[in-house]
Formats: sequence, structure tokens, C-alpha cells
Amino acid sequence: MWEYTDEVKDHFLNPRNVGEIEGADGVGEVGSMACGDALRLMFKLDEAQRIADVKFQTFGCASAIASSSALTEMLKGMSLDEAEKITNDDIARFLGGLPKEKMHCSVMGQDALKQAILNYRGESEPQEQQGNVVCECFGVTDKQIEDVVSAHNLKSVDEVTDYVKAGGGCGNCHESIRAVIDKVHKQYEKPQPVPKKLSNVEKIKRIEETLEREVKPALKKDGGSIELIDVEGDTVYVKLIGTCMNCATADFTLKHFVEAKLQEFVTRQLVVEEVRQ
Repeated sequence: MWEYTDEVKDHFLNPRNVGEIEGADGVGEVGSMACGDALRLMFKLDEAQRIADVKFQTFGCASAIASSSALTEMLKGMSLDEAEKITNDDIARFLGGLPKEKMHCSVMGQDALKQAILNYRGESEPQEQQGNVVCECFGVTDKQIEDVVSAHNLKSVDEVTDYVKAGGGCGNCHESIRAVIDKVHKQYEKPQPVPKKLSNVEKIKRIEETLEREVKPALKKDGGSIELIDVEGDTVYVKLIGTCMNCATADFTLKHFVEAKLQEFVTRQLVVEEVRQ
């Protein structure tokens, strides 16, 4: 039997934002009843182009319901650019973690969100990004497998099954899944250019400039801010200020906004940690 966190149990027993939105701006549907998991996600934008309302309908297990409920709570108030950066790991983290065998439920949420945003923009996923079906039992493509292997450094067929269910049926696709895993990891073996090493003074200066130029203006819009506390090696210690301090998505802001900006404009090695006082 799987161990579920209190957050997972709460979102399963008391799911938020269940239902439909009449005249939704974006609708995304993934999975199928035949596969045992299906999710329909829809959202409505306000005049500022932020998500004002979001609802879901799902057919699946406790983890699928909890993941969908958590995702809708995370999305409220976000712009689509911010929403696009949400990963399945963010959903699992919001719930305090998911059993590895149930990670595919959080991946389904991420995929439904992607489809809903494409729907809003009147776009469809390019054929080359859809890939070719590898697992006939669950309709999983080689591109989907490549994405999760790359994002999570998966190395076994069982791990792939945990994330996208591929290989969890008849087993005829195991050899093909193994080939995709090997292909992705072979790409990792290509030599990467060595980044220029920054002096401590130059590194701190760039961090301060990036926080002022790229981070603080965005946080200020929501009544928050950020303060640089210290830099030790490649670890940047910061303190969230104002509304950001107790925000439910504070971890998401630090890792997928602040840290991403510093890695983009300073150096890829930087890691952001919050100082709580």
C-alpha cells in the first residue's frame, strides 16, 4: 500500500475547483478512460491576462484527483508565461511528495495544462513534438518518454512506467523504451563547453544586478520583493519580503523564477536557498 502525505489526502478527500467553466478561454484534455486516467483542465483569464478561474474534471485514482486539485490551486493568479513553467515536480512538491509509482498523475496534470494553453492560443502541438506511439496499451509516444527521461534522469523501464505508465501493460514495448532511454543518455555524453569561471566579486555584482533588473519588478507587482542575504560559493541566500513571505507558491517562485533568472544571467551553477527569519 502506498504512503500518502496529509496534503495528498486532503486534496483527494476535499478536492478544490472541481467542475466546468462556461466559456473557458483554454481547455486541455489528456489520457483516456481506457487507460484508467483522464483529465480535463480549463481556465478563464481576467483583464490582466492572469488566471482568474480554473477547474478540472478527472477520472482516476486518489493521486490523480489530488494532483489535479493541487495544480488548480497553484495556477490561480498566474500569467500564462508563469503557468507554462510549472512542472510535474512542482505539483508533487506542492503535495508534499507522491509515491514514485504515482508520479504519472502529476505528469498528466502538467500535460493537461500544456494542452489548455495551446488551446487558448489556437495552436496545436507540432507533429515532430508529438512523436510516434511506443506503448500501445497507454498511447505513450517516444517524445513523451524522451521528455521525462531527460527531465528526471530516468535510467530504467520501471522508472519510465512510474512517470508516464508506458510499459505497464503487456510489456511488448520494453525494448523500445530501453532504446529511447539509451538514446537520451547518449546525448548527455556529448562534451559540453566549460563555462567561464567568475570571480566572487563579479558573481555577486551580477547577482545583484539580475535581482534588481529581472526579479524585483515582477515580485513588486504582487506586493512582494526579495533581499540578497549572502553568497557562499554557488549558493545564493535570499529573503522573501512582503506578500511573497507566506505565499503558497513561494518554493515555486524561488526555484522556477528567481533561481532560473540567476542561472540565465549569471551562471548555470547557482542554487537559491531561502533564509527564514
